[in-house]
Amino acid sequence: MNIPFPEINAGLNSLATLLLLAGFAAIRQEKKELHRKCMVSAFIVSALFLVFYVTHKIIVKGVHTPFQGEGFWQIFYYAMLVTHVILAMVVLPLILRTLWLAIKERFETHKKWARWTYPIWLYVSVTGVLVYFFLYQWF
Repeated sequence: MNIPFPEINAGLNSLATLLLLAGFAAIRQEKKELHRKCMVSAFIVSALFLVFYVTHKIIVKGVHTPFQGEGFWQIFYYAMLVTHVILAMVVLPLILRTLWLAIKERFETHKKWARWTYPIWLYVSVTGVLVYFFLYQWF
């Protein structure tokens, strides 16, 4: 069975991005229940992404798809990839802490954490989709 892991992962990252943006818009409009649903859904989708990503890496034994771009695009891609990987490692504990604060209804502290967590999480989701396009569609 040939499971299209890169496409599934890009789709999950895209969906997470849309849910994060919807959640942000909802809280700006003071629609707290919609915000909660969007953010919990973004967390679930991101967790599914992580499961599929790790599964794919196990199946391919960690082999990476080489980037085919040159010049400016190579520099751009690797700069984006490095920041994506570093922030992807940082964001999980931030997400868990921010989510925990919301669950505990410590909303003022939740908001302070979310000011850092949200943009990092959004960046990781968006750049995850871009990595897919750079590797499998554009180059």
